[in-house]
Parts: sequence; C-alpha cells; structure tokens
Amino acid sequence: MKIKSQKDFFSGVMFAAVGAIFAWGATNYTVGNGARMGPGYFPLMLGVLMAILGLIIMFNALVVETEGGDKIGKWAWRPLALILGANLVFGILLGGLPSINLPHMGMIIAIYALVIIASLAGSQFKLKPVLVLATILAVGSYLAFIVLLKLQIPVWPTFITG
Repeated sequence: MKIKSQKDFFSGVMFAAVGAIFAWGATNYTVGNGARMGPGYFPLMLGVLMAILGLIIMFNALVVETEGGDKIGKWAWRPLALILGANLVFGILLGGLPSINLPHMGMIIAIYALVIIASLAGSQFKLKPVLVLATILAVGSYLAFIVLLKLQIPVWPTFITG
C-alpha cells in the first residue's frame, strides 16, 4: 500500500504509539469497571481511544488521495527546543533543584517564564500580549489550584515568603 499523505500517516503512528503506551502503562494500576472506576480506568480508556484515533488517521492517510503526497517538511528545531525548554524551565522554577541548592521560585514566576519562553517559538513575538497572557494564566492558575483546589504549591519564591 502506498502512503498518500505522509503528514497524516506519521501523525496517526504517533497517536497510536502514545495511546498504546498510555493504555499499557495504565494496566499497572487498578482499572476497576464503569461503576467503580479505579485509578487506571481513565488513562486506559484515554489510551485506547487515542490508539484507535491514530489507527483511523493512518487508514485515512493510506486511502484518501492528497495533492503532492502531503510530504513532511524539515523539522522545526528552534520551536521544538523552545517549547521543550519552556516546560523544563517551568518545572525547575516551580520545584527548584535541591541538588545544586537552587530554591523554588514559585508558581507565578514559573508561569511567566513558561509563557515568555514558549512565545519565542512563534514567528512573531510581542511582549505586551505575552505579558497579558502570562498574567491571565497566573491569576487563573492561582484561583484554580491555590484558592479552589487548595493545593500546597509554592506561589512565590522562598526569598520573598521566607
């Protein structure tokens, strides 16, 4: 069989692989049943649905003709590195690095860093809209996680809160 859309086919492979890995990983937890769901129920169902979606996308890529074969272009290394780096910086700022005595910087600073670094991955960067977005996300996260869910996440850096 000939692949008629490379983008769709390899997207389907990715969805199917990630879904299968999630479903397989969920079997390490108690799954339960529909009436009494265990901690592995949701990841298992999500993984199975994701794998099925991937198979459907792969099938479509083999059947539906696209103009030019919908070839995969070059990897966008800069945006990929910035998005992954933004998430890494977020995790480090939120939790700190005790191995090198770096204290946590708190949720607010971590969110601002995440949004600013991730925004650099786009083709256009304007600081004002990025700061507005970061502020909305920081306030929303504070309200959702600290006020409503009462999670014990450090909000501000230790040098501010003591």
